Amino acid sequence: MIRKYVSSIYQRLPIIRELNQIKSMLAAQHNYANATQLIKLVDFELHQHPRYNDPKRLLRFQAQVCSQGHEDGIIHEIFRRIESSSRVFAEVGVGNGNENNTAFLLSQGWNGFWVDGNPAFIETLAQRKDIPKSCLKYHVGFVYKENVAQIFENLGVPKELALLSLDIDQNTYYLWQALEAYQAQVVVVEYNAAVPADIDWKVNYEPQRVWSGTQNMGASLKAYENLGRRLGYSLVGCDFAGNNAFFVRNDLVGEKFAAPFTAENHYEPPRFTARRFHPNAILDRALSN
Repeated sequence: MIRKYVSSIYQRLPIIRELNQIKSMLAAQHNYANATQLIKLVDFELHQHPRYNDPKRLLRFQAQVCSQGHEDGIIHEIFRRIESSSRVFAEVGVGNGNENNTAFLLSQGWNGFWVDGNPAFIETLAQRKDIPKSCLKYHVGFVYKENVAQIFENLGVPKELALLSLDIDQNTYYLWQALEAYQAQVVVVEYNAAVPADIDWKVNYEPQRVWSGTQNMGASLKAYENLGRRLGYSLVGCDFAGNNAFFVRNDLVGEKFAAPFTAENHYEPPRFTARRFHPNAILDRALSN
């Protein structure tokens, strides 16, 4: 009690208040400088780089609406190229519902399935009168490779769908492995960019294991490339932050994406950055014509 009292008096001292204000101001200036450099790089310099000026590379089409990074724009561009008529998604690891890889699709009139161990997204959906209950089915509960296929079956996820997005940090690799029967046109997975592009590595599987916050997580891009190849998919790109890898089913690839479809060609190193826009929220769902 005495310690808290002394601390509160200390924080009210004029010199301490001024130092705290200076610290906050410097932090704000630092964040602004970082954001400015990011905008300059992505918006004005990236397309001039020899690696990124190929129009078949997906990085040219990054955009962030509800995704954590710039996945929204890349996903939109992939479906524009493959000219898909399907508008059904399934995502495992949707967070609070406002920030994930399919919330923007939901706003555009897509239907789908959400799975997450945290029920926070249910409250988000309950506040949205423009999103019919019939357009989105969900499951709340922890997901393992042993139960994910059964969860999908219980929800009624079709065996063929447009998009499958998987992001549970630690065991994402094993979920995709367990969902072999589900043939999505496009698959998005989070990869471990700390591991060099030519190394096939993944964590040892433990059902109850969660991410420790360290680099000992998930699987390398090469591991996903090899798994995707076995399941009938080609690695067509990664986001600039080095978070997500994008796969397209082999029969839809053609000459629409940047070959070769290897980790060495599409790997992006870790460039974890803050958002450029306002806090995420699901946009109003498109009205039916």
